[in-house]
Amino acid sequence: MQLKRVAITGTGAVSPYGKGSDALWAALFAGQSGIRRHDELDKFPELGPRVAGLVRNVDMNEVPRKHRRSMSPMSVYALLAAQEALNEAGFPGDALTGGRTGLVMGSTMGSVHTIEEFFRTYIAQGALDQMKSMLFFRVMGHSVAANVAQALGVTGRVVAPTSACSTSCQAIGLAYEAIALGRQDAVLCGGADEYHPLTTGTFDLMMAASSGYNDTPGNTPRPFDAKRDGIVCSEGAGVLLLESFESAKARGAAILAELAGFSSTSDPSSIANPDPYPLYRCMRDALDSAGVAADSVSYVNAHATGTIQGDIAESKAIAMLLGDKTPVSSLKGHMGHTMAASGALESIACVRMLQNATLLPTRNLDEPDPECAGIHLLRQNESRPVSVIVKNNFALGGINCSLVFRGLDD
Repeated sequence: MQLKRVAITGTGAVSPYGKGSDALWAALFAGQSGIRRHDELDKFPELGPRVAGLVRNVDMNEVPRKHRRSMSPMSVYALLAAQEALNEAGFPGDALTGGRTGLVMGSTMGSVHTIEEFFRTYIAQGALDQMKSMLFFRVMGHSVAANVAQALGVTGRVVAPTSACSTSCQAIGLAYEAIALGRQDAVLCGGADEYHPLTTGTFDLMMAASSGYNDTPGNTPRPFDAKRDGIVCSEGAGVLLLESFESAKARGAAILAELAGFSSTSDPSSIANPDPYPLYRCMRDALDSAGVAADSVSYVNAHATGTIQGDIAESKAIAMLLGDKTPVSSLKGHMGHTMAASGALESIACVRMLQNATLLPTRNLDEPDPECAGIHLLRQNESRPVSVIVKNNFALGGINCSLVFRGLDD
């Protein structure tokens, strides 16, 4: 069976830099940090971290109340990002309702803010009659996908992956497969998450959250750096519109880049500490699916979050596949770990790198960790031809995901 080629025709973002893919790219290109001290964390003296990457300057009222009633912030972020992607692509509204356009979006879990609100009320009153009627639609695991599909009127397939750090990377990959196999002509895909101190607390309990730079938040996280001390949790949403090349060309759409390959594999060796070989296998399989040789890769957008073991494992995996010639960087040093949104937001940056023939470095990488040696770590913006990008997201629980993006001139 001949697989269909898959085009990217639209992108949308809500990030610690604000609303819009242009705002995201401009801040990343300028090397700006999206991390700030977060005073809410002072309420939890037992926690070490005091920093986060929060969405700012986004008007929730842009979403009509009839939709917003069932949405937590992450669903609002996702809808705004989806609308931007549709607008950039010039995608006709009637195509959303024709059954051939789907949606694949996820979050790490349902709204933690709403869950907290419910249990505070329940514990205080010992009754359920004060529970708000819209509560379930905010806390259900598929809240983002369902709310966005409802608001846009999507009638094609709707899928809601929930795989932590790999969520939106898997969402993009599943959308790619649906189009490549001819099941859908177009799919909105990505992910979203909203910040809650519980997220930081979870990583702090695992001794994986950054706490050594609370007074200088712009200096953390530090992927691949010898002085890295863990993750900084952030929030946001990223959405891409994928279409078959036939669909995009038939309606005269501008194609931004090609999504050429995808792989998602499991690492059952440990639920928390990755093994390099399964990471290598995931990247290799993605390249195989794209029909791309390893020596054709222009750049790797690493998952690297700034944890000790995770960065080392990914470095070794990349070295096994590509050696020390291919440029590598992580964008977590710029905007922290946006959790379920990270794969999509970073993929949008990859598309811009292809378009602008410019590679972005790892922010805060001052002294590369010798344990991460063996790969070519970027430390400053670099203008050069960019034709093929491998993009990684590796989640706790051993859920690995890699995408292959290709420029139109490749």
